[in-house]
Amino acid sequence: MTSKAGARVLVVEDDETILHSLVGSLADAGYEVRGLPDGRELEGELDRFRPDLVVLDWMLPGRDGPALSRVIRSRTAASVIMVTARDEVEDRLKGFDAGADDYVVKPFATSELLARTRAVLRRAGVTVETIQVDDLLVDPGAARVTRGGVEIDLTATELRLLVFLAENRDRVMSTLQILTQVWGYDDYADNLVQVHISALRRKIEAHGPRLIHTARGLGYVLRAPR
Repeated sequence: MTSKAGARVLVVEDDETILHSLVGSLADAGYEVRGLPDGRELEGELDRFRPDLVVLDWMLPGRDGPALSRVIRSRTAASVIMVTARDEVEDRLKGFDAGADDYVVKPFATSELLARTRAVLRRAGVTVETIQVDDLLVDPGAARVTRGGVEIDLTATELRLLVFLAENRDRVMSTLQILTQVWGYDDYADNLVQVHISALRRKIEAHGPRLIHTARGLGYVLRAPR
């Protein structure tokens, strides 16, 4: 369960499979989401939906991502995350010059897009959703975690780790995914993740049954007791 906190995300993507996946993943993470296959309805949707953030594909039929980003900037205060397979420095600069706040290169992990979405919204001052798993409440925006009404004191790293697992609740996250998304690199030993998972478990399990489970040989998953 996730409580909505008013964060609205519009996804503009012409690949139907990717559009469906992104809309579903963002909705699962607690955002109010709408999708468009191209930019033809963009202006109307900006007025009707009034998104806080637009996830915008670069290569679209008709007007491309940079052109649409300029439209978004001229009509709203919404943030923009540009999504594209074009990863040259010149392309990134063109995207930023058009008003993009961040840039995600295809192919990308859904967890990466969720993390960037949260970060961009936080920088824009938009309240980020509270995530609930059983009696555990994780409020990334307020950096606050409670279980059964009791506040749990976490380090900054433990909080980032828990937020990442909470955003991907019920999904097994590999050690590599956790290292990349929580620490920002992938060249450290697996025991770095294991040590922090153990510390996080001790703090959370002091107030209830296990929520962070090990999927042997695969990684870790946060889920409610079965």
